[in-house]
Amino acid sequence: MDLFRYFKSIVDMDRCAVVICNLDHDIIYMNPAACARYVKWGGEELVGRTLLACHNAASRERIQQVIDWFRQSGDHNMIYTSRNEKENKDVYMVALRDEDGRLIGYYEKHEYRTAETEKLYDFKED
Repeated sequence: MDLFRYFKSIVDMDRCAVVICNLDHDIIYMNPAACARYVKWGGEELVGRTLLACHNAASRERIQQVIDWFRQSGDHNMIYTSRNEKENKDVYMVALRDEDGRLIGYYEKHEYRTAETEKLYDFKED
């Protein structure tokens, strides 16, 4: 079974932007929501570029502090990084680890706090 297909599908179907980076801060993957969200900065063309170019010096320093913290312990896997009141969401950085627990990268996780407005099991016709 090709688990990669399933995991990629989970990320691709997420309504939130998911930008995955390696430990060199290279953007290695952006889901469709991220490509759309960051289109004015290049969208899908950001893949292969450094995430650090999208941030100011203070943010770059914070990102490195988080990576250093992730490296300190296999128990350090998620940290709250910001609140966006306009979009009613909290933002976290999440460690990505291999099957042996080694840090291999990170991504930013957005959690919206606005209650869902759709009806339960609303099977819409297209």
